[in-house]
Amino acid sequence: MARIEKLVVVGVGLVGGSFALALKEAGAVGRVIGVGRGARNIQRALELKIIDAPGALDAPTLGDADLVLLAVPVGQMRPVMHEIAPLLGKNTVVTDAGSTKQDVVELARRELKGSLSRFVPGHPIAGTEKSGAEAAFAELYRGRKVVLTPLKNNEPGAIALVRSTWESCGANVSEMEPKEHDAVLATVSHLPHVLAYALVDQVARGKDAERLFSYAAGGFRDFTRIASSSPEMWRDICLANRKALLAELGRYGGGLDRVRRMIERGDAKGLEALFSGAHDARERWLKDGQ
Repeated sequence: MARIEKLVVVGVGLVGGSFALALKEAGAVGRVIGVGRGARNIQRALELKIIDAPGALDAPTLGDADLVLLAVPVGQMRPVMHEIAPLLGKNTVVTDAGSTKQDVVELARRELKGSLSRFVPGHPIAGTEKSGAEAAFAELYRGRKVVLTPLKNNEPGAIALVRSTWESCGANVSEMEPKEHDAVLATVSHLPHVLAYALVDQVARGKDAERLFSYAAGGFRDFTRIASSSPEMWRDICLANRKALLAELGRYGGGLDRVRRMIERGDAKGLEALFSGAHDARERWLKDGQ
């Protein structure tokens, strides 16, 4: 297990904060410096012992860091990368936790330049609908998948360090090409979030919204839980992965049209077959994930 003497977390929320806590619990990190836009959130991270000290996007913070984690919304990646590029130490490894990868890789190629060989793109497939330092917990990544999308010119040592840190968090690490990653996540993550937001928005815009919400129970709560996630983050994800997401929205729309036709013609057999197939597929997925 590689030990990181100095970790800099840019964006000390659920993702970045949980990363720091997990590494602390594993004894895999010495000192954690937190950088963020909100002074109140950074102060809370200090109080919760997620970080050991506040920092900034400056040479004293970044110049001697062993690892820098960019845990900011993908829409903030370009300005952050641009600012840190001239400040990184010659041995500093950088990784990210963005939910899209093709756009992040392209931004890194433009902005990081001299440090590009030490930038290892990553995405922890774990989270909750909560945000901020108070949402962080050390167990978030245990048994969860983390996908790395290494660059062809990455230094082997940089890849090994990033892989090792995520494994120290308890994660199962795999590798993908950025395009494959974005297509897969559009289907099983980005589309579900859009659907949850859209359903809540539809109900909220109704003339009798208050009455409708008063009757909403477990099914509505379960389906729409992820609509409590960060709007800023999901705005950025949708726009960054728009091509793959639009393709999935088209396929899903086609599926809804199929269900609508079954209901219109009173096709009980067809509906039951569809629901049974979906039920069985979900049960297999839940069983395989245990």
